[in-house]
Amino acid sequence: FRQQMLRARVTHLDALLFTHEHKDHTAGLDDIRAFNFRQQTDMPLFGEPRVLRQLQQEFSYIFAEHKYPGVPRVTLHAIERDDAPFDVLGVAVQPLRAMHHRLPVLGFRIGGFCYLTDANHIGPETRALLRGADVIVLNALRREEHISHFTLAQAVAVLEEAQPRRAYLTHISHQLGLHREVEAELPSWIRLAYDGLQVEV
Repeated sequence: FRQQMLRARVTHLDALLFTHEHKDHTAGLDDIRAFNFRQQTDMPLFGEPRVLRQLQQEFSYIFAEHKYPGVPRVTLHAIERDDAPFDVLGVAVQPLRAMHHRLPVLGFRIGGFCYLTDANHIGPETRALLRGADVIVLNALRREEHISHFTLAQAVAVLEEAQPRRAYLTHISHQLGLHREVEAELPSWIRLAYDGLQVEV
C-alpha cells in the first residue's frame, strides 16, 4: 500500500472502504499513519461489522485503550445493510453484494463507477445495480475455473450483461496470459487494468 501511494503520488485520502477481511485487502492499514500526520485527522474506515472486528483483532495496537504514540488514528463506520446506500463524507456509496466462494464480500458503486473484486458469484440484485454504469472494475483471475474468483469468460459475461461504457479487469494472475494478447480477444470497451491506471469518476 505504501509503495502504491508513493508511486501514484497520492497526497490525500478521505476514507478507506473495505470489501472484505482477507489480508491482501487489509495489510496496508498501518501505512495510513502518514495521512494522519499530513491531514491532522482520523481516517474513516468503512466495512461490514465482521470486517471491522477482524481489523480490530489483526491491528489490535491501533485500537488499544492506551495507544503507543504514532499509531494510525481511525474511526470505524459499520456498513450495516447491503441493500441501501451509505454516506461517506457527503458522497452516496451503494454496496454491491457478491460472493467470494462462501465468503460474502462487498463491491461499491459511486455514481457511475462500480468496483467489484474478489468475487465468483453475483446475484440478480447486484447485477441490476451494475447496469447503466459508466465504468466497471471487475476481477478476472485466469481462464481456468477457480473456487473463488471469476474466470476471464465469466467476467466478460457479467460485463456484457451490464453493458457499461468502459470496463477494466483486475485481480489478474500470471495464468491469464500476456496483456496485449488477452486484450486482442476482448471487446474494445473491456481492457485489462494495470498498475498506475487512473480512472476518472
